[in-house]
Amino acid sequence: MGQYRMIDGLTYELTRKKVKNLNLRVRWDGTLGVSAPKRVPLREIDRFVASKREWILKARSRLTGENPEEDRDKYTDEACLAFFQPVSDRIYPLFREICPEKPQLRVRWMKSRWGVCHVGKNRITLNKRLMDQPLEALEYVVLHEYVHFLHPNHQSGFHQMMASLMPDYKARRKLLR
Repeated sequence: MGQYRMIDGLTYELTRKKVKNLNLRVRWDGTLGVSAPKRVPLREIDRFVASKREWILKARSRLTGENPEEDRDKYTDEACLAFFQPVSDRIYPLFREICPEKPQLRVRWMKSRWGVCHVGKNRITLNKRLMDQPLEALEYVVLHEYVHFLHPNHQSGFHQMMASLMPDYKARRKLLR
């Protein structure tokens, strides 16, 4: 459990973690969460939150009237798989040597992730919420998960491979924010 703080009319929950950067999250219910390295002074964290005020208000307005809990049943698993599978089928040939057997594709509703790669189970799980995102964003997420079969983390090798296979991957990733 974190510490609650208020700055410029914004209340946020501060959690100190082993992270490199300040991270701000507007949760589905509109509350704010900030994770920060232990060494960063409180005044700097408050300044960071205040500087993101416009972005926070826009993110909250996008959430207005939307209840993510209700969205869970918006799309069936079958509808999601029917939409996602062709994208996976187009990307899979790039990874055939690494994954001789095509990974199983699953879908589920997730709050904080767009996709998950289970290398040991040869499985990719995609967030059902991708149905509401542009096709370019879906292609990015599917490729991202396939690249994890080679690079389990997000270090330089991962980003180099993403850039070589999808030169505009950073722009596509921004579509999801």
